[in-house]
Amino acid sequence: MVTIDFDNGTLLINGSSEELALVAQWVSFDKRVNRHRANASDYAFIVIVFHRAKVQYEDRARTFNNLVLRHDTQFQPRPHQKAAFEAWTGGGSRGVCVMPTGSGKSFLARMAIEKISRSTLVVVPTIDLMIQWTRQLEEAFGMEIGMLGGGSKEVREITVSTYDSAVIQMEFIGGRFGLLIFDECHHLPGPVNRLAALFSIAPYRLGLTATPEHEQDHVLYELLGPKLYEIHIDQLEGNVLAPYEIESIPIELTEDEALEYEESRAVYTGFLRSQNIDFRNKGAWGQFIVRCFTVKEGREAFRAYQRQKQIARTSKSKLNTLWKILQKHPGERMIVFTADNDTAYTLGRKFYLPVITHHTKAAERKEMLDKFRDGTYTVLVTSKVLNEGIDVPEASVGVILSGSGSTREHVQRLGRILRPSAGKTAMLYELVSVGTSETYVSERRRQHRAYERFNQGSNHSR
Repeated sequence: MVTIDFDNGTLLINGSSEELALVAQWVSFDKRVNRHRANASDYAFIVIVFHRAKVQYEDRARTFNNLVLRHDTQFQPRPHQKAAFEAWTGGGSRGVCVMPTGSGKSFLARMAIEKISRSTLVVVPTIDLMIQWTRQLEEAFGMEIGMLGGGSKEVREITVSTYDSAVIQMEFIGGRFGLLIFDECHHLPGPVNRLAALFSIAPYRLGLTATPEHEQDHVLYELLGPKLYEIHIDQLEGNVLAPYEIESIPIELTEDEALEYEESRAVYTGFLRSQNIDFRNKGAWGQFIVRCFTVKEGREAFRAYQRQKQIARTSKSKLNTLWKILQKHPGERMIVFTADNDTAYTLGRKFYLPVITHHTKAAERKEMLDKFRDGTYTVLVTSKVLNEGIDVPEASVGVILSGSGSTREHVQRLGRILRPSAGKTAMLYELVSVGTSETYVSERRRQHRAYERFNQGSNHSR
């Protein structure tokens, strides 16, 4: 008889050569233990083959339970949620659903948990999201939910974990869950995060994201199953999501700012050329950092790099334009996004605004978000902490003061202001310093269908 054991994030399989030949594509011989070993994530494929071949096997890897669950809700799934659910169940309850922020991904997850009714692990990127998901699941299923992360180490039949904690714990608990749900699953393909999926035997898997990582789609789909459903912001606008407008505002540097920018950029780009560093090549950023601190002219080049970024991000005209936007939307809930913490804190000091960064303590962050939700604060400034996950439905105005060229980041920031409310039309402003690298960055990040109707006339190239 074949035996299957869970062993430190892998499977150990013992059987005859004829039996093992059936699963040869997933197993390899481990001479250290004189048994065949497989990835835990291949458990479902291996068991199905043995079952169909009528091979008797003793499954000692599985320790997850069947549950009796009832999703306690007064809401009915919207058409797009029903379509996503049907696509997922029709795809063997193993795959990825791509849905915009605010479109009800967590409701879809609860539908999946009820349908599968097996021990479930939900994996999320932050402690804030872990707490948010735990609260929602306790309300939905009327049971205590386990938590892994932020000092909590309690595993229950339904558990919510951060990615970091899941990676650390999965080699020990990888046999305890039948359903894995990865929220913001575009984080999963990273070389460390992927271990959370690789070390689990869960036969049922659901990935949720608004913005999959196109460069590593193959890793995501190997771990969770194929993309089974996708719907976009513009397809839900005005119904599930608030209607929205986007205005890209060109910002002119002063004569002195433009001169200093060009001088700093000349030092920076001259150093890149002298060191044969091309940012189109993988690993070029790491190479630049190393050279900055090992080559004689490196420190000057790094200061020049920082200064030209600072000028573009916090020019006088850009800050004046932000002030005008603040005056234009009195009382409306607004999120101001920056590319870095220094810029966020500069805005906080200049305009006396609350600032949330990854340095903000959890209790302070909760207090700020609560005050934002109840209207005590009408404006929040953030670098990247609020890009994803945190539920701030009251926000209706977003200002991108600076950011990366990532399409994902841009879509996430738009998504933060699209949760619907009566009479709401969301407004996203993008402030772009003309004659700087921000022009190119803006063009890159706007290559998404959510921005197509706003892109004409938004080119600020020199």
